[in-house]
Amino acid sequence: MIIAVVNSKGGVGKSTLAGSMAAWLHELGHTVVLADCDSQNSSSEWIAEASPQVKIARYESADQVLDGLPLLRKTADYVVCDGPGSQTETSRALLLWADLAVIPCKASIFEARALAKNTAFVRQAQTIRKGAPVAVAVLSMVGKDFRLTKDMRDAADALKLPLAATHITLRQAYADAPGQSTLVWKMGYREKEAAKEIDTLFRELLPEASESVAVVGMTRAKAKMKANSKR
Repeated sequence: MIIAVVNSKGGVGKSTLAGSMAAWLHELGHTVVLADCDSQNSSSEWIAEASPQVKIARYESADQVLDGLPLLRKTADYVVCDGPGSQTETSRALLLWADLAVIPCKASIFEARALAKNTAFVRQAQTIRKGAPVAVAVLSMVGKDFRLTKDMRDAADALKLPLAATHITLRQAYADAPGQSTLVWKMGYREKEAAKEIDTLFRELLPEASESVAVVGMTRAKAKMKANSKR
């Protein structure tokens, strides 16, 4: 499965979301590649230290994305792509291969306008591909201003774009984790709310990821019980 975390605006939490998702999927037992398509390489540099078992690929252009993603798909259960903050052609290329497009956005009137632009990119890809990718917006860096949050929900509704029920709250932990080369769920009891929040979001976005792990676990347990019964 290819997951593209995209938004044509920078500073909306794409790298935090993509890097965390790749590490989360890996810890569930899936094979994962983090495809860093942002020239700053923030997510790949962070995850290389915080979760070094996650494989990393870096793409610098739309052509590299178009050529590389179908090959990566064959090597892993999940390919999580961190999209660029400005190179729209690279974002379009990601959407032409993605199965799921996750669009993080902050709650502001400027983000509402950017959301319309990003939704247009998604609709173009869906028209070309006759359906895919599935798209969902995620509110990120949400503060206490409920009015702006409601405005973004209204904007998503007007665009007929599903909005995740779980949002990412504005927390220092999300900024500190990359600097400490760690993940929020490894930062101890103090950051338990951040850990719970991001786990809830990922389970909402990727319910099959945790379900498949549970099935595998049950299958292995049954096989072990069967083997023991034959002894």
